[in-house]
Amino acid sequence: MPKAFDATNPPFDRLTPHEVETLRAALDIVYFRPGESIIDQGGSSQALFVVIKGTIEERDGTDLLALLGPNDSFDSRALVHGKSGHAFLARDETLCYSAPRPAVLDLIQNNPRFASFFYRDIARKLDEFVRDQDEQRHGSMMRARISELFLHPAAFIGADDTIESAGRKMQEVNSNALFVRDGERTGIITGMNLSKAVVLQRKSTQAAVRDLAHFDLVTLRYDDFVSSALVLMTKLNKRRVAIRNDERFVGILEDIDLLGFIAGSAQVVAGRIERASNEDDLAAAARQTAAQVRILRRQGIGVELIGEIVSDLNQRLFSRLFELVAPAEIRTSGCLMVMGSEGRGEQTARTDQDNGLILSGTVEKVKLDAFRAAFSRELAGFGFPPCPGHVMVSNPAWSKPLSDYVADIRNWVTLPDDTAHLNVAILFDARCVAGDAALLTKAKTTLIDMVRGEQAFLAHFARSIDLFATPIGLFKNLITSAGNGDAIDLKKGGLFPIVHGIRSLALERGLVETATDKRINRLRDMGVLHATSARELHQAFHFMLMLRLDGQLAESAGTAGTLVRPSSLSSMERDLLRDAFYVVKKFREFIRHHFNLSIF
Repeated sequence: MPKAFDATNPPFDRLTPHEVETLRAALDIVYFRPGESIIDQGGSSQALFVVIKGTIEERDGTDLLALLGPNDSFDSRALVHGKSGHAFLARDETLCYSAPRPAVLDLIQNNPRFASFFYRDIARKLDEFVRDQDEQRHGSMMRARISELFLHPAAFIGADDTIESAGRKMQEVNSNALFVRDGERTGIITGMNLSKAVVLQRKSTQAAVRDLAHFDLVTLRYDDFVSSALVLMTKLNKRRVAIRNDERFVGILEDIDLLGFIAGSAQVVAGRIERASNEDDLAAAARQTAAQVRILRRQGIGVELIGEIVSDLNQRLFSRLFELVAPAEIRTSGCLMVMGSEGRGEQTARTDQDNGLILSGTVEKVKLDAFRAAFSRELAGFGFPPCPGHVMVSNPAWSKPLSDYVADIRNWVTLPDDTAHLNVAILFDARCVAGDAALLTKAKTTLIDMVRGEQAFLAHFARSIDLFATPIGLFKNLITSAGNGDAIDLKKGGLFPIVHGIRSLALERGLVETATDKRINRLRDMGVLHATSARELHQAFHFMLMLRLDGQLAESAGTAGTLVRPSSLSSMERDLLRDAFYVVKKFREFIRHHFNLSIF
């Protein structure tokens, strides 16, 4: 019985411990000579093979499709469906585990999660994998650390301070609880304590807080598990606990924030944004918005829904800031818009500012310049760095009257160059977040009308799909870049071709949707995309977004989350990434044919 068999390697990681032992008992180890045929094309197989050592060639006739190495398995189609679409032979001396067909079929019949690996179509495999990964994340919620939760600030007052000064301090730090120092001991006082003292006990606001504070503090460490906080607060019936980092108090954890983390607190953050009365309040809400991504991902929320939630919170944030810093003249006659992934609702981790302003007419220059500077400055303070390409409100080129945008659109279309194509893409993905949305609608209508029937312009616009190569070779192997530390750029190699190819088709058809998902659905309904192709694009797009988001959350090696190292992925993730890039490759060929890019 091969005890060395790695049951953590997908898809075997989906088996129960008992199923793993049953499989191990049935396994054998087989040896193949160089050039030896293992499964014939069109033939069946009596076993599922897992490579231990050596290389297996997957061939379609005389064409070499892929090279399989250690931990790769083959051939599920021959095993389950009785007929292999390809031939498999040993390239060199090869050792494989051999799992008998009856044993594997029995596992497939009794374990749906294991069975999902044997689906034929790419979209179904990707969909099942993402769902399986999301289910596994639910169990990690309680293993999160308190350091990942929102903590109220550790603000201190003295025991001899007055009720009035305590109330003012709470207002100053925007917290409902303060630490109280009384000699060698430390206690806590809340806003409710102050209210009861004044209203019910008729105490003077000049009375000392010493007798109102609670000195039976319950404390936890900054790196303790969330589960520890939940158990302790429930057991002792405490609404808040003091958090230490070594011997220093670093904050107060309240029950509403703990429960919000477990149950999802996006709606709480949304309420805080709406109630914000100044820029400091918004800055605090902005920090919580950024934290929502990690919380939602840990809860197993799908990456597309995370994008929608974060986009909605950011929209509320931008809109509220617009209300706070824009003079009435700009609020009533302007349209604040976001572009790029924010405009498409696909933003997850926070990146640079991509925003603009459309005005219905001219605004006094002093007022406009003051707003431009204030809006971009405050966003930078919230954690949105300036856009490297200066696509932001502070740039007069992206904050001006509608008539100026219309003139620019005519120039972009009639005298196109690379910059013009980029500007068209930016504006076409824009979405109104505050002010008069009709202004953006008029700008987009002008753009769509101008490009209608302009096949030469559309072809040049679509040609950007070939800016970056798809990182997959002739043998369906992943191609890494030494300059990226033997990593693959998900954005350049996979996400951008889908986004821009779909954007090009949407612009040609005059679609008003901005989200890539919604554009795919519309193009499918219009018959531009085949239903199978649309589904594959959906799933490949979401899978790569998921890998990108996990990279962003990991913040490994100082990357922005767009780089992925195949060596860090499981064999199933590598297999699915190859499938996703294969979908991208086919889609690029479709775009080339659709827009006749061979003429360039």
